[in-house]
Formats: sequence, structure tokens, C-alpha cells
Amino acid sequence: TFVQSQKAEAISRLERMYKNLDTGMTRNKYLNMCEQLGKEPNDDEIPPDWEDFPEVMQHSINTFNQLGDRVYPEIGFVGKDYTNLNHYLDVYDVNDKEFFLEIISWLDSRAIKKSSEDLKRQYDKLKRK
Repeated sequence: TFVQSQKAEAISRLERMYKNLDTGMTRNKYLNMCEQLGKEPNDDEIPPDWEDFPEVMQHSINTFNQLGDRVYPEIGFVGKDYTNLNHYLDVYDVNDKEFFLEIISWLDSRAIKKSSEDLKRQYDKLKRK
């Protein structure tokens, strides 16, 4: 298991990875860009990659991606369906269930917020027409 500071750092890296993915920036793209510009890569700027995360986080992300979505018209995405969560805890033989669930909760909150923002953007766009 991880101490709280390691968990916070891992979640911070996860957040950076997803922000980079939202903009289309990957580790390979960043490194290619630095090479083309003749610039030395900055360790603090290199986007995190999948293998940078501990196994429990990889299992959490895999589980999150495999859980069903709860989506309603006019409301959008309201979160994941956790019906099969125990199945994944068993399949991955998760020991640090608290951290596993913290990651899934973080991913769920992020996805709900993103869905809400997208829906609002679409609604505002329709209103302007």
C-alpha cells in the first residue's frame, strides 16, 4: 500500500496525464516536439504515461473504463454503474481497496464534470442559433 503523500503524487500525475490526453499531447508527441525544436525535454513537462502508474492505479483505470455508463437525456453522464465493482476487485486481487476506490471516484467525478461542461456548451451553442 501507499502512504498518503505517494497517493497524492500519483493522483496529481493521473490528473496531468488526463489533461494532456484532453489536448492530444502524449509523451511521444512531446518528445518528438522537443527533438524537432532542438530542445532538451524537461522532466516536469513530460506527460505521464500508462506505465508510470502503480499497478493498483492501472487496475482502477481499467475497471473504470469497463464499468457501464449511466447516461440520461437532457442530463448527460451521471456516473458509472458500480454493480460489477466487486467482480473487478476480485479479478485484480486488489489489496488497497481504499486507494482503488479513490482513483475510481476521482475518474468518475472528472467524467461527470466533463459531461456536464460538454452538455452546457452544446446547449449554449443551440441557444445562440
